Parts: sequence; C-alpha cells; structure tokens
Amino acid sequence: MSGHTDNSVVIDAPLDLVWDMTNDISRWTELFSEYSVAEVLHREGDTFRFRLALHPDENGKVWDWVSERTLDRASRTVRAQRVETGVFKYMSLFWEYTETPEGVRMRWVQDFEMKPVAPIDDAAMTERLNRNTATQMSLIKDKVEAAAKARV
Repeated sequence: MSGHTDNSVVIDAPLDLVWDMTNDISRWTELFSEYSVAEVLHREGDTFRFRLALHPDENGKVWDWVSERTLDRASRTVRAQRVETGVFKYMSLFWEYTETPEGVRMRWVQDFEMKPVAPIDDAAMTERLNRNTATQMSLIKDKVEAAAKARV
C-alpha cells in the first residue's frame, strides 16, 4: 500500500512573489498555521535541510521531523523528502508552479507509505493530508494575495 495526494490552488499574485514567499522556509511559521518551528539546518546551493515541528496535538505530543528540499526555479518545481521519516516509511513531495491567466497555480503532490507502527494507515493519512492541504493552501493564497496587493 501507499498514499498519494495531488492538490492545487490558484494564487492571484506574480510568480516571483508566490515562489519567494512559499519557498522561504524560515518564515513558514508565518505562512502555515500548522508549524510551530521551521528551522533551516543547512543550505547547499538550492538544497535546504530543515526541521519542522507541528503545534502540540490534543494529547500534547509535538510531531517533528527533518526534511530536505531542492528548489529548481528554472523549471518552477521543488522536490523534497523527509530525512527523518518518523511514522512514514517514506514521504516524497513535489511542488509545481504554473502561470495561468487567473494567477499562479501552485500544485503539491505527496507520495508516502506509513510504517506498520503508525497510529493511522495510508488511507487515513491520505484523507488527513488532503483535508489539511486544502486548509493550508487557502491560508497561503490569502497571505500571498494580501502581500501582492500591499505592493501595489
């Protein structure tokens, strides 16, 4: 088994602003509502190793992990994977930015598999990620569009 999600949102803002804001890992605690920590640990060129932590869950547990992310501005894509996989056997992410007449279509694709010891299975995590991604994309859209309007 494995899980797969594919979500997108169109942001009415210039590509450079969308790219810069959504790839500034050190400011992800301001952009995403779910992160309490977003710390760049190492950078080599366009590849970043970073730690993310969620806000505590209902039991007080803080989930955190280390990921690696490589930006390719020329192709307008980003590839990432968890280095510390936690409850995942693996987690790979692909972000794509496409200019459209309505704005920039930002697409996130996630492929993963849960470990047998994980508290939920692949299907439940797919549902959770799809629900949470829609929430986060909506917040990001609002914040980037507000920043674009403030620049005018």
